[in-house]
Amino acid sequence: MRFEILRLDDVDGTAVDSTVVDAASVNRIVQQAAYVGQRILIRPAESASN
Repeated sequence: MRFEILRLDDVDGTAVDSTVVDAASVNRIVQQAAYVGQRILIRPAESASN
């Protein structure tokens, strides 16, 4: 499964960039975001077959 991870603006919470990663990478990205205090949103990525 793949997930889209959006980095959110600290002031208003709007998405400033996004990336799509595999499930194995999500934990590492969450740990990095927590370490630096970055706000992120994680959601399932759209599949190409939809």
